[in-house]
Amino acid sequence: MNDRVTRRTLIGGSLSVATAMSMPLAAPAHGHTGRDEAATRYGRVRGRREDGIVKFLGVPYARPPLGRLRFKAPQPPRPWHGVRDTVDFPNPAFQVAGGEMGPAGNGRMPAPSEDCLYLNIWTPAADRRRRPVMFYNHGGGYMIGSGSATGQDGTHLAQLYDVVVVESNHRLGLLGYLFLGDLAHDDYAANQGMLDILAALRWTAENIEHFGGDPDDIMVWGESGGGAKTAAVYTMPSAERLFHKASIESAAPLRFPTRDGATARARRTLDLLGLTIEDIPRLYDIPAARLLEIQVSEAANGVAPWGDPDPLPGFGAFVDGRIIPRHPFADGAPPWSAGKPLMVGTCRDETVFFSLFGPPDIFRIDDAGLRRELGKTYRGAELDRIIATFRHSRPDATPAQLYFAITTSPIWRDAITIAEAKAAQHRAPVFMYQLAYQNPTVVPGTDFPLGSPHASDIPLKFANTEPDPARPGQFATSRNMSALWAGFARHGHPAAPHLPNWPAYTPAKRATMWIDARCRIVNDPGREERLFWQNRS
Repeated sequence: MNDRVTRRTLIGGSLSVATAMSMPLAAPAHGHTGRDEAATRYGRVRGRREDGIVKFLGVPYARPPLGRLRFKAPQPPRPWHGVRDTVDFPNPAFQVAGGEMGPAGNGRMPAPSEDCLYLNIWTPAADRRRRPVMFYNHGGGYMIGSGSATGQDGTHLAQLYDVVVVESNHRLGLLGYLFLGDLAHDDYAANQGMLDILAALRWTAENIEHFGGDPDDIMVWGESGGGAKTAAVYTMPSAERLFHKASIESAAPLRFPTRDGATARARRTLDLLGLTIEDIPRLYDIPAARLLEIQVSEAANGVAPWGDPDPLPGFGAFVDGRIIPRHPFADGAPPWSAGKPLMVGTCRDETVFFSLFGPPDIFRIDDAGLRRELGKTYRGAELDRIIATFRHSRPDATPAQLYFAITTSPIWRDAITIAEAKAAQHRAPVFMYQLAYQNPTVVPGTDFPLGSPHASDIPLKFANTEPDPARPGQFATSRNMSALWAGFARHGHPAAPHLPNWPAYTPAKRATMWIDARCRIVNDPGREERLFWQNRS
C-alpha cells in the first residue's frame, strides 16, 4: 500500500483502521484442504481444514436472543442431531454495518443480526493436545465490531505458535446493555452483553479440549472496547474459574458506570421511544433497526459508549452489584482474580487514531494551535504546566506531536494505575508494555506519520502482516509482539527465545517492554510525565 493512504480506507468500517495500517496482510501458506469434526456438549460440528490449521466458524454457544429472549440472559443452545457445518463466519451482532459486513461489504461475513451468539475457533488440530487458548474480545467500544474481522484473524497465531484462538460475537450497544431490571418486574438481565461473553467463555472451558485446547490454560485478552470487556471479565466473580490470565490493551477502565446511571439511561431510552415504564413489554416487538436508530442518535449527541459522562452513561458494562459487583481497579484490583497474571499497556500514539475521523488541520497546528486545542480541557496555570512538562520531556517534538503525546498520556497514566493496583496484591505478576513501532505512513494531506495509533496493535499481535519496504520494521515488530503474547498464553509470562527477559512491573523499577523491531526494557518510561499526573491528582 502506498505511504499516502486515503482517509476513507483508514477509517471505513468497524475495525478496518487496523487492517489498513498493516495492509497487505500476509498470505497464509496454502496446504491441504478438507473437513475436520469435533464434539461439543450439544452436538458434533464440522470445520474447515486449510492454511495448515482447522477453522470452526460460527459455532453456537447460546440460543439466539430473539423474541422473549431479547434483553434476557443468554440461554444454552439447543442440542442438534447429526453434524453441523461450521465453515463460514457468523452474523455479527446488530450494529451499523462495517466494511466487511453484509451485501455492501467485502463478503467476509454476513450482515449484522440479533441472531449473533456464535464463536470462531482457529486450531492447529482437533486432536486433544491441550494447547494454550487465547480467548479474544473484539474492540469497538461496545457498539461495533466482530469476532471475524480480518485484522484479528487467528490463522497465523495458531500456525506460528501452536495455540488455539477463540473469538465470540456478543450483543452490543442498546441490545447488549439496556438495563430494565430496576424498572420492570421481570427477569431482565443486567449486562447481558457481558453475560454473552461469560457464556462464550464457559462454553470454551467446557468444550475446547475437543478442539485441541487446554481448558486449564485460557488467556482472556482484548483491545480498546475489548480491553474494557476484558477488565469486566477480570472483575466478574462468576468468571473466576473460567480463565487463568488476562491482557488489557489500549484501555484503562478504572471505573464503570453505576446501576443508577444504567437505569437513568434506560428511562431516557424509553422516553426517546415514546414509551412509559408500563410499556416495557412492547420493547420485544420494536424492530431492532429502530432501537439502533435511538442508539446512534444518542451517540451523535455526544454520549460516550462507556464511562460515566454527564449526565448519563452510554451503553456498556456497568456495576450492577452482582454480575459486576465493583469497579475494576479504582479501589484496587479484584481479589478473586489476584492469582491471575495480567498484562496491560498502550500504543504510544493512541489519540492519533481519533483525529483521522476529521479534517487534517490538527496534524499541522503551531504553538498557538496547541494551546487552543488543549485549552478545551485545561486552563490557566495548569495548561502552562502540562505544556512545559511535555516540552521538557520531548524537546524535539512538534506542536502536533506534543498534542498527541499529551492527549494520549492519560490512557497511559490509568494503565499505570491498573498495574500498581495489581502489583499491590503481591500475588500474580503484572507486565506493562508500550507499542513504540513508528509506522511511517503519512496522514493524507499532511507530512505527519501515523506512528503507533490506537488499533494499530491488532494486526501486529495477531501476526497479520508481511514484509513491506514501505514500513521497515513492521514485520519484525509483528513477530515480536505476537510471540510475546503467545508466550504469555503458554507460560503466564510474556517471553520469546529471541527477545529480552520481560520483568514483572513493580513500583520500584516500573519495568516496561518497549515493543518495536528491536524490543527493549525501559524502566519508568516518561517518568517526568508520570510525575506530572501523580502530582496533579
